[in-house]
Amino acid sequence: MIEPIFIGIIGASSILVSFFLDLFDIMEETSKLYLILNIFGSLLLFYYAYLENVVPFLILNIIWTIVSVVKLIKVNKAKI
Repeated sequence: MIEPIFIGIIGASSILVSFFLDLFDIMEETSKLYLILNIFGSLLLFYYAYLENVVPFLILNIIWTIVSVVKLIKVNKAKI
């Protein structure tokens, strides 16, 4: 089984990569890839928080995931 710390590192890295790509105008915060990276990262961080029993971090990341999924749905509807 993968160590929880590696799950957390991959999740945090995913969110940070999307943030830096947006920050340096390589990707827009409304792009599908940006939102997918955020969803993937926040789900991994949610799982990490669950494994480590860190409730505030768990709550933060489930909300982050929900908000990112809602934004992705809105972006997809706007492009149709």
